[in-house]
Amino acid sequence: MRAAVYKKYGPPDVVTIQDVPKPIPGKHDLLVRMVATSVTSGDARLRAFNIPKPFAIPGRLAIGIFGPRNKVLGAEFAGTVEAVGKAVTKFRPGDRVFGIDVYGCHAEYKLVREDECVTLMPEGLAFEGAASVPFGGVTALDFFNRAGIKPGQKVLINGASGCVGAYAVQLARHFGAEVTSVCSAGNAELVRSLGAHRVIDYAVTDFAAEDQVYDLIMDTAGTASFARCEPVLAPYGALLTVLGVPEDMFRRPKGGKRIIGGVSAERPEDLRLLAELLATGKIRPVVDRTYRLEDIRDAYAYVDTGRKRGSVVVTI
Repeated sequence: MRAAVYKKYGPPDVVTIQDVPKPIPGKHDLLVRMVATSVTSGDARLRAFNIPKPFAIPGRLAIGIFGPRNKVLGAEFAGTVEAVGKAVTKFRPGDRVFGIDVYGCHAEYKLVREDECVTLMPEGLAFEGAASVPFGGVTALDFFNRAGIKPGQKVLINGASGCVGAYAVQLARHFGAEVTSVCSAGNAELVRSLGAHRVIDYAVTDFAAEDQVYDLIMDTAGTASFARCEPVLAPYGALLTVLGVPEDMFRRPKGGKRIIGGVSAERPEDLRLLAELLATGKIRPVVDRTYRLEDIRDAYAYVDTGRKRGSVVVTI
């Protein structure tokens, strides 16, 4: 089968299309014939080994000292189940599925354990749209769950037009929050269409210099440190550091204010909720550009600009 392979860290041209062995499902596995995947900011960071300095050494140990251990990137998948292991009970061949499983999605086939973050696609949803949802949607939902988002809260999303931000806006609105979004002027209309009550152009207004106080601030851009946000956080407010700054990684705020960070959990029940919201039109996929697998270097180059809106999808 074809796969996008990288054997060393570096720019997009370290990725090449190669023939690799087709995986064989174990007794708990689904063999998914891939139709669409994505290139996320996480994929781009792993490809380039763009890891925060405090985690550079443990990152090398975990990912690969001299080169990547897992040579096929890709975390989001959408496709059709081709075969299942003998112990699989929740899925059957022919099912249209989507989900998130770090590594291995930039290929024609992908093995997924049935108890991982995978579920049936809603009827009528295109594979390209389905492949754009899991990373951003599951990440935003996990952070909101840990923060205990409630109706009526004032929530600010910094970096609202990116992959996580686009779903954070929609989910916060779904949960009944009053949503303020921070993005560029060029992305303001998109963010409004996703449900933001107010949009701040970061080039014109510093949200942290205003009088408005927020119960939750989600930072997906890595530009909203706790020191910057503390004056506009409510007394028991929380900063959700989806992409945090290094100085906040070990900070423990005093009083009732919180920093919620770390790696998001990938729970099947969260993905099933996203599928329900997609099916009922409560949220929608946000796809910026679509590339073919053969052109995945171009997809990486675009993600590296830091200017993508929503997701960058790759068709297989």
